Amino acid sequence: MVCTPGTGPADPRRSHVSLLLRNALVLDVVSGDYTEGDLRCEDGRVVEAGHGLTAPDARVIDVDGAVVVPGLIDAHVHVTACTADLGALTSLSPSYVAAHSARIMGQMLDRGFTTVRDASGADYGLADAQAEGLIRGPRLLFCGKALSQTGGHGDVRDRGTDRHDDHPCCAGLGRVADGVDAVRVAARDELRKGAHHIKVMASGGVSSPTDRIDSTQYSMDELRAIVDEAGAANRYVAAHAYTARAVNRALEAGVRSVEHGNLLDDRSVELFLRHDAYLVPTLVTYWALKEEGMSFGLPESSWHKVDAVLGAGVEALERAARGGVRLVFGTDLLGGMHRHQNQEFRLRREVQEPLDVIRSATVNAADLVGMAGQIGTLAVGAHADLLVLDGDPLRDIGVLAEPKHIRHVVQAGRVISSR
Repeated sequence: MVCTPGTGPADPRRSHVSLLLRNALVLDVVSGDYTEGDLRCEDGRVVEAGHGLTAPDARVIDVDGAVVVPGLIDAHVHVTACTADLGALTSLSPSYVAAHSARIMGQMLDRGFTTVRDASGADYGLADAQAEGLIRGPRLLFCGKALSQTGGHGDVRDRGTDRHDDHPCCAGLGRVADGVDAVRVAARDELRKGAHHIKVMASGGVSSPTDRIDSTQYSMDELRAIVDEAGAANRYVAAHAYTARAVNRALEAGVRSVEHGNLLDDRSVELFLRHDAYLVPTLVTYWALKEEGMSFGLPESSWHKVDAVLGAGVEALERAARGGVRLVFGTDLLGGMHRHQNQEFRLRREVQEPLDVIRSATVNAADLVGMAGQIGTLAVGAHADLLVLDGDPLRDIGVLAEPKHIRHVVQAGRVISSR
C-alpha cells in the first residue's frame, strides 16, 4: 500500500465526530466577555453556540460552569530540539530526533497548545504525521530550516570545523546560504518543501558558537531577496533579531515578525507600526537557559551569552506593549526545558493584563500565521480546538501558567486529554 501524505489510513479523525459542551462559560478573547451556554462541534468545527442545544449522536460533557477558551497557539517552538546543544543535532539520526519530536509535541498538546509555529527544524514529515493522526501533537506550521549566513546564528560549526553538511535529511535547525542568488535558491527550496513561512537569522544568538549577540547578519539586499521570494509564494518571513539595529534592518526589509527583540528601541516600535509587523518575545527561554541550560546540553560558551539578553526581555516587552505593537506568544524552549512552556504566561503578566496575554496566544497568533477566524477563536466555523479550565484566567493568569488547571483539551472536536 502506498500512503499519500494527508490521506493515510491511520488517521482516526476522518470519521464523524460530534461533541456538545453544556453549561460552559465561553470566553470571547476579542471582547473579553464571557457567554454562558452550550457549544456544539461537528466534524472538527464549531457549528453552534446557544442555550439548550441538542445533538443526538454527540458526546455530551456538562462542564458545570467551567471556563472554556480557544486552544492555545505558541508561535515560536522548536519541536526537534531534543537537546540544548543545537550543534549536536546534526550528528543524531533523523529517526531518533523524530521520536523525540513526537514526545515533545504530545506534551505540548497536553499543556493546551493545539497549534504551534515551528521556528526552524521541523519539516513536512512531522506536519503530515500529525495531520494524519500518526502522532499526537498540535497542528504544526513549519519553516523547514532557517536561513543563515556563514558564521551566523544558524551555522553551528565551531571555529575548527570547515565542512558544513546541509543535506536535507540531516537533523538541525539551520542551512547556510551566502549572497543574493544563494538565499533565493535556499528560500525557494524551503518553499518547495511546503514551508508555511521562511525563517531568517538576522542577528547573532545565544546558541550559536561563533557569532556575537550584537552582530547584524545578512546584507539588506539578501534580506530583501528572501522577503521577495516568500512574498512571491504568498508566504512571509520571520526574523531572529535581538539588537535594535538588527530588528530595525529586518523590519525595513519587510519581515512580518521579529522573534525575540530583547534590545529593541523606540525606532523599532515606529517601524513595527509602520510595517504592520508582529513581535514574538520569548521570555521564558532565557530564564530556563540560565537556570537549567547547561544541564540539558547548552555549551558553557553559550550559557555565558544569556546574560546579554536575560534582563532586557521584560523591558522590551513593556516598550512594545506601551507603543501598541502587536504581540504574539512564543517560548523558544530547548531540550528538557520544554516543560516550562506555560510559564511564559506568568512572565508576561509582569507587563500585560491577563486578557492581552491570552490574546497573544490566540487571536494575535492566528493573525500572524494567516489563520484568523480558523484558530484562536471559538466563533462558528472555526476549528474546534478548545480548553476547559477549572478557574478564571482573567482573574488569575496562573490558570494557564499551570497545566494542572486544564480539565480537558479538545482538538478538532475530540477530547484528547483530560484531568
